[in-house]
Amino acid sequence: MTHSSPGSVSPAAASAPTAAPSPAPSSAPSSADDRSTVTGRRRIAFAAHTDRDGLPGLRALVRSLALTNPNVCEDFVVLHPGLPDASFDALRRLHPRVVTRPADDRRAVFGLEGYDTVIALGPGMVVLGDLGELLRMRHGIGAVPQLVHAGEAGERRAVPPDGLLVIQRADVAGVPAAASPAADDEGLALGDHLVPLAARYDFPARRLHDDLPVPADVAVLRFSGSFDAPGYGPATEARRRFEMGDEEFRAAYRALPGGKHPDLLAHLAPPLLKARPSLDLARTVADVHRRQGRYDEAVEVLAPVVADRLDAPRCQETLGLCLMALSRYDEAEGHLLLAAASPDLAPRAFAQLARLAWVCGRDADAHDYAREGLDADPTDAGCHAWYVRTRPDSAAPPRPAAPAAEQLAHVALFAEGRENAGDKVLPEAVRRCFDTDTGPRRWYEQPVHRLVDEAALEQLNERRGVIVGGGGLFLPDTSPNGNSHWQWNVPDALLARLTAPLAVFAVGYNVFDGQQYRRGRFAESLRVLVERSAFFGLRNHGSIDRVRELLPASLRDRVRYQPCPTTVARHLVPELSGPSERSDTVLVNCAYDRAGLRFGHDYGHFLAQMALALRSLREGADVRYAAHMPADERFVHDLRREHGIALPVEQLYDRSNDEIRELFRRARLVIGMRGHAGMIPFGCGTPILSLVSHPKLAYFLSDIDRPEWGLSVHDRDLGARLAERASGLLDDHTAAVADVHAAQEFLWKTTRSNIEKLRGTFGLS
Repeated sequence: MTHSSPGSVSPAAASAPTAAPSPAPSSAPSSADDRSTVTGRRRIAFAAHTDRDGLPGLRALVRSLALTNPNVCEDFVVLHPGLPDASFDALRRLHPRVVTRPADDRRAVFGLEGYDTVIALGPGMVVLGDLGELLRMRHGIGAVPQLVHAGEAGERRAVPPDGLLVIQRADVAGVPAAASPAADDEGLALGDHLVPLAARYDFPARRLHDDLPVPADVAVLRFSGSFDAPGYGPATEARRRFEMGDEEFRAAYRALPGGKHPDLLAHLAPPLLKARPSLDLARTVADVHRRQGRYDEAVEVLAPVVADRLDAPRCQETLGLCLMALSRYDEAEGHLLLAAASPDLAPRAFAQLARLAWVCGRDADAHDYAREGLDADPTDAGCHAWYVRTRPDSAAPPRPAAPAAEQLAHVALFAEGRENAGDKVLPEAVRRCFDTDTGPRRWYEQPVHRLVDEAALEQLNERRGVIVGGGGLFLPDTSPNGNSHWQWNVPDALLARLTAPLAVFAVGYNVFDGQQYRRGRFAESLRVLVERSAFFGLRNHGSIDRVRELLPASLRDRVRYQPCPTTVARHLVPELSGPSERSDTVLVNCAYDRAGLRFGHDYGHFLAQMALALRSLREGADVRYAAHMPADERFVHDLRREHGIALPVEQLYDRSNDEIRELFRRARLVIGMRGHAGMIPFGCGTPILSLVSHPKLAYFLSDIDRPEWGLSVHDRDLGARLAERASGLLDDHTAAVADVHAAQEFLWKTTRSNIEKLRGTFGLS
């Protein structure tokens, strides 16, 4: 039986395999991971139709868009009547995401495949102001009706055929380009689809005759004829400032104050560095490469110009971070020490030095570096966290550990302090699959981010087996390293010498929708890992499909399904096996790491829709916020500031694992955006709804055949749909709990079968 409903994430979209791409070499440019069909991420494009004569105007338009909206970089689709591809080379030098498509006329913007929102411009336009309001539009066709003369009937308003349009494909779905809204002599006939925009978004230059000044609030200025007709001096000058050479344009973009889109900056800054080399520009280029995970390119840019200069501490810091991300630790330490000589950077640099020393297994050095950072700034949170983590344990000594040959080694992310609550619960859940004793007597702990060197390899080989997982470890950027390009910091050569049986257990492919990363080194490490593993189990079928794409055909069948053990906690934790005494609580959770990838331009819409849903839910339930980590609490602050709704906060990051499970077990419903904000309560037997901003949530719901439990954060009607589905689960709560229990059965059957095989592999009684 397939559970589905409008607005749900499609199971087919969540798990259908795609053609395997060729792994890119490590020096190849990063490419974005596109899973918008899974997450519902809104695909936005600017579009313009032009012939050969319109190309110079189009270049001025693209320059104006970048210089007035420097933090915006969506696809720019050029529709054309069959021009040679070389015609667009000059345009490609200005923008990294130029897409060309043949089209007979401008009506093709209404049927532009592959996009949800299309902002139609034209070569006669220049952008003078912020277009954020247009990017945030969600309904209808936005346009500015202009005054036209209608003979004896006087004047009326109509949308000009060459005017700006903001098209939501959902509102013109099924209408082919040839049948798109027709244009007559008086304008486009948009009917009920029209959403009138303020005049400033499509301001005709013809209204500025007699050299009238351009109004200060105009965002888009449109010329219908000549760009330099007499009598329109201010309008002509407003456009002329975007007629410039490539180098001048790059310099103008780089000089803009405030934030800039990394894709645009990465496209425009490197050629400028070649033309106008400077230390400051080198750091700018290196920093944007670093943010895109292109650490080797960042080092190539900075290393020759920085050397051991003491007057460039920020450059030293950037270079040190990039070298550390490439696992060139000795070099990184030297540059970070030079950065730490600056009083302004000392706390931050010492925190990174503490992290580096810890990664290399030098706890005493890490502690000393953290203390030096606190000497520079006693309030620095990063240095304080490393100081506490590496402090010699003064507590009572633990029970004696079992002999190494009787222990299992566990490679995982072990959260400490006020870190992600899900990462605290998960390692214990993995261990409960194999032993009721989850402590250090039976388990040897190897933090996944620590370098596996000769000493660490020796420790692993002494154990009866090595378990890697669970969690979303196939992710390039949380703690980047040059050895594997995923979270386990292990060189291929040492991994190949691991003699203890190896099991990859409930690991996930955790790349965000739209995230850029380099697959080459990761694919090579992945191959060695699969070859070496006695068991290779991933936590959802979406991850299985994605990992198989990166493997040679001979290894793909070795990738198996192993659900996250948090989803079967009722079968692993005796205290959870019986019926639960429920409160009237609905718990809500949101996540903010990589917020740009999660929300795009839709965060304001998401917040408003959540406010709508929560007002409805509060009429019949105690709605509280479950923060998995301190950063999650941004939702509570934003909701109160923007919509006047205050939610009590349950700070899960300050609770024990038992307290976290008990809170979820007693709740009637959990609405979560984090993966474990769904999987942990589900495992405790509590109904869930997922706010899908990452493919992994849709993958899990697909695996249990409950796509209707997921709603995209980009859903146009999220508020109403969330309130309706939540109310349905709360109104028939007994049936909802029974449905959760039923959905768990397949997961537990799979887990139990895998555990039995692994117990034999590890020689466990």
